[in-house]
Amino acid sequence: MFKNLCAGAIGVGGSTLEVAALAKKTGFGGMDLSAGEAATLLELGQLDLLKRLYETQGLKPGGFGLPVEFRRDEDAFQKGLAGLPRLAKAAAAMGCFRCPTWILPFSNDLPFAENFESHRRRLRACAEILNDSGVWLGLEFVGPKTMRVGKAHEFIWNMAGMLELADAIGTGNVGLLLDCWHWYTAHGTVADILKLRPEQIVYTHVNDAPAGVDVDAQVDNVRRMPGETGVIDIAGFLKALAKIAYDGPVTAEPFVPSLKELPPIEACRRTSAALDNILASAGLA
Repeated sequence: MFKNLCAGAIGVGGSTLEVAALAKKTGFGGMDLSAGEAATLLELGQLDLLKRLYETQGLKPGGFGLPVEFRRDEDAFQKGLAGLPRLAKAAAAMGCFRCPTWILPFSNDLPFAENFESHRRRLRACAEILNDSGVWLGLEFVGPKTMRVGKAHEFIWNMAGMLELADAIGTGNVGLLLDCWHWYTAHGTVADILKLRPEQIVYTHVNDAPAGVDVDAQVDNVRRMPGETGVIDIAGFLKALAKIAYDGPVTAEPFVPSLKELPPIEACRRTSAALDNILASAGLA
């Protein structure tokens, strides 16, 4: 596992050059990739510039978000799908083989079976293209009960359901984006993680939950820095990942508004320190 920076998740902006410098200065071992930037450089014959940037800053490519809008109408989906081969090829050329995305745990339009089939069909088309470049697709289940209450149709919200969808897609390169927040709010256990094969986890997020709030009352965008409250058993989460030999990114996604108010280097420092602390609590640092 390696500490990975997703700048947008902590409210940090800037060019790839600027963010890479911040990542190095604050002790990260990886940084998410802009697949669009990589694709443009590849087409210009200048991808080595980006490769050297990562190498000189001692960074591994973390992942790149699935750039296909599969949650809306068919036209939007097909438009995004048409651009995916270009981005997947460039990401692979950078050595970035992890492409995560998230799945809404409800639909106000489609009953479960129809929604499952829509996701299976569309995500299979994405996974086939990614597979041509050796890239894995990671699917994130969204756990909080508060996301599903009052919605017309419940959809997948836990690990077992998302693994079923991954199997149904059937391309052999689909696993989980495993977020400890969603693992916690979906009542997941360490034992659930220990049942997984390492290739079933494509990417991970870490964060913590507010204290004094019942698990079923937690609200998705109200989180805490990794390890801040101890509500989520992050040490157990990370120990289980290590035990099954997961070797990918560990990325903070805390949704803490105050981070955005800090100078970028301080936001990165605090995030890096939080990751150091939870890795140490799991005996991994």
